[in-house]
Amino acid sequence: MSNARATVLVVEDEPEIRRFLRAALGVEGYRVVESATGRRGCIDAGTHKPDLAIVDLALPDLDGVDVIRRIREWSPMPIIVLSARIQERAKIEALDAGADDYVTKPFGVGELLARVRAALRHAVRPASGVSRLCFGDAMIDLEHRRASRAGEDVHLTPIEFRLLATLARHAGMVVTHRELLTQVWGPPHAADTHYLRIYMKQLRDKLERDPVRPAHLVTETGIGYRLVTDE
Repeated sequence: MSNARATVLVVEDEPEIRRFLRAALGVEGYRVVESATGRRGCIDAGTHKPDLAIVDLALPDLDGVDVIRRIREWSPMPIIVLSARIQERAKIEALDAGADDYVTKPFGVGELLARVRAALRHAVRPASGVSRLCFGDAMIDLEHRRASRAGEDVHLTPIEFRLLATLARHAGMVVTHRELLTQVWGPPHAADTHYLRIYMKQLRDKLERDPVRPAHLVTETGIGYRLVTDE
């Protein structure tokens, strides 16, 4: 099966908890990026482009709420708070800042992993609620992070999948170069349109019947790209 591994960013200053989360998430097949400070977490969010972030609130430099706000300035990635703060006010502040979920310490690893799976499922589902899209003889299953063409599994790299999923979430609509670059590669690369040309060619080679004359991964000259589905 073709399955692009999801990347989870863990912003947590306690080494023991980072090690525990790295092991638990690793067993489930996730790639883990660790940040010991809030500022490092903000940088790693922009450079590693994780699919989900787990953020502690009591960080040594920035409050976790500030980390959430900074990430939310440019990314819709799911954010789960993992914190010892149990007061309702703390939960409300984090959720209002843009967190998607809140887990209190001490926590059960089974529950946390279930919340991670739920957040990732929600993140890749298009606004229509449809998680599987067909175009030509290709199919993308956003929930299970798989793609196929003519019934055969197609291997997509994590970046290829993120690019395709971003287009799929806006199926039928033009997505601008800047929006694609920001969501897939992060704000520092908002002007690097050559990245898009390279990866769109790779997607077309893998998913279009005629990559030279694409019918579904369409260029909107000077603006961006659009995914044309069969629905």
